[in-house]
Amino acid sequence: MADDNEKRTPSPGSSSKPGVHHGESPANPNSVVAETGATRDPADNNEAPFQFDAKAEARLCRKIDLYIVPTVALLYLFCFIDRANIGNAKIAGLEKELGLQGYDYNALLSIFYISYIVFEIPSNIMCKWIGPGWYIPAISLAFGIISLATAFVHNFSQAAGVRFLLGVFEAGMLPGIAYYMSRWYRRAELTFRLSLYIVMAPLAGAFGGLLASGILSLDHVGGVTGWRMIFVVEGIITIGLSVIGFLTLTDRPATARWLSPAEKELATARIASERITTTAVLDRMDTTKLIRGITSPVTMSTSLLFLLNNITVQGLAFFAPTIVRTIYPDKSTVMQQLYTVPPYVVGAFFTVVLPLISWKLDKRQIVIVLTAPLVIVGYSMFLGTTDASARYGATFLLTSSLFAVGPLSNAQVSANVVSDTARTSAIGLNVMLGNIGGLIATWSYLPWDEPNYHIGNGLNLAACCAVLLLSVATLVWMPWDNARRDKAGVPESSTGNPEGGQTGVAGLEGLSREEVEGLDWKHPAFRWKP
Repeated sequence: MADDNEKRTPSPGSSSKPGVHHGESPANPNSVVAETGATRDPADNNEAPFQFDAKAEARLCRKIDLYIVPTVALLYLFCFIDRANIGNAKIAGLEKELGLQGYDYNALLSIFYISYIVFEIPSNIMCKWIGPGWYIPAISLAFGIISLATAFVHNFSQAAGVRFLLGVFEAGMLPGIAYYMSRWYRRAELTFRLSLYIVMAPLAGAFGGLLASGILSLDHVGGVTGWRMIFVVEGIITIGLSVIGFLTLTDRPATARWLSPAEKELATARIASERITTTAVLDRMDTTKLIRGITSPVTMSTSLLFLLNNITVQGLAFFAPTIVRTIYPDKSTVMQQLYTVPPYVVGAFFTVVLPLISWKLDKRQIVIVLTAPLVIVGYSMFLGTTDASARYGATFLLTSSLFAVGPLSNAQVSANVVSDTARTSAIGLNVMLGNIGGLIATWSYLPWDEPNYHIGNGLNLAACCAVLLLSVATLVWMPWDNARRDKAGVPESSTGNPEGGQTGVAGLEGLSREEVEGLDWKHPAFRWKP
C-alpha cells in the first residue's frame, strides 16, 4: 500500500543535495541548488526556512497544473453530473415512469446522502492508505458503472439501491482530490487549484443541462429511450475518463514519472517548508494525528460553515430544473433545461475568481465572509417577489457566491493543520459535514410548498445568515488566539528538536520526536492562517 512506499520516500532532511535540508545545518550554507532552486539564508542557523528560486517554482507549478488539474477536474465534473442528473431526469419523465409519489423523490436524494456521509472520512483514510493515484480513478470507475446502471431501474426500490451505491463510491471524490492536491501545492497556491476542480460543480449544472437537453433530443441510445438515455451516455463518459485517470494520476511527486529528480526534490521541499514540527512530508497514519485533524477549532468551525453552505449548493443543484419550471411553466422541457445553464456559467466564473483573489492575498477567511451577502439578497428576492424575471435574476446572485466556499473551506482546513495525516481527517470531516447539509437540502423543497417554495427559500436564507455570522466569528477568533500564543513567547519558526523536545520551550522538554509531531496544531510554535 501507499504508506509502505511513503516511508521510504526521501525527506528533505535526508537529501544528498547541498542546500536542501530540514532540521539541520546545510553542508555549505552559501550554496544554492541550481537544479531545484532551493537554498537557505546563510544568515540563519539550524531551523532557518527554505528559500526558493521563484522562477523554478513557477515552472514546476505550471508542469504540475498541466498533469494533475485537467484529470481531476474532469473526473469531478462527471462525479457531480452523475449525482445531480437525477434532477434533469425527473422533469424528463423519471418521476412518472417509476411511479414516484409524494416524498419519494426527496427520499431518493436522501438515500444517496446517507451513504455519502457515512463513508466520507473512511474513504479519505483509504485514499491515503491505498494511494490517491489509484484510489481516485478506481472509485470514479465504480460510480460511473453505477450511474450507467441507473438507466435500467424500474421502480423506487431499485432506484434507491443504485443511489445508495452511488453515494458509497462518490463519497471519496471531493475530499480525496482536495487531500491529493495538498500533496503538490503550497498553502496559498492550494485554494486556487482547488477551485479549478470544484468549479466543475457549477459547470456541471450548466453542462449537465446542455448535455441532458442534447441527449433528450435523440430518439434512442442503443435500446434505451427517454430519461434513461441521460444515465447511459453520462455513465459511459465517466467510465472512459476513469480509465484515463489510471494512466495520468500519480500518488505524489516522488513517484511522478513526468518530473525530473531535481523537480521531485523541489516539489517535496516546497511542501516541507510549510510544515513545522514534522520530519516527513508524507507521514504514516497515526490515530493521534487523525484526531488532531478532526478536533482543530478551525476544522470544526469551517466544517459547520460548509454544512450550512451546502444546504444551498445542493438544494440548488437538485432543484434548479424544478425551480425553473415553476418560473417558466409554459416552456418546453428542453427550454427549461437550457434556462438552468446561464446562472451556472456565472457561478463557474466566480468560483475561480474568488479563490484567485484568496491566492494572491494568501487569505481565505475574509473571502469566505464576502461570499454570504449576495446569497442573502438572492434568497430574500425569492421570498419577497413572485415576478418570474426577478426570481430568475436571483439565481445569478446565488451562483455567484455559493460554489466558491467549496475550495475556500477545504483550503482553509488544509492550511490550519500540520501533518499529512491530520489533513486527511480534517478535509474528510469538512466534506462529511458539508454533505450533511446536502442531506438537509433534499428535504428543503417539498411538493406541497410549490410553486413559491417558501419553506425551502426561508431555510436557505437562514443558512446563509448563519454562514455570515460564523465566518465573521472565526475571522475574529484566529488572530486573537495567535496573539495569545505570541504572549507565550514561542516564535512561529520554532519547530523543536527532531530527536526530542526543544530546549527552552515550555511543554516540549523530554518529548520524543513522534510526540512533538503528534502535537500538530497544539504545538506552541503553530499559528492559525486566516
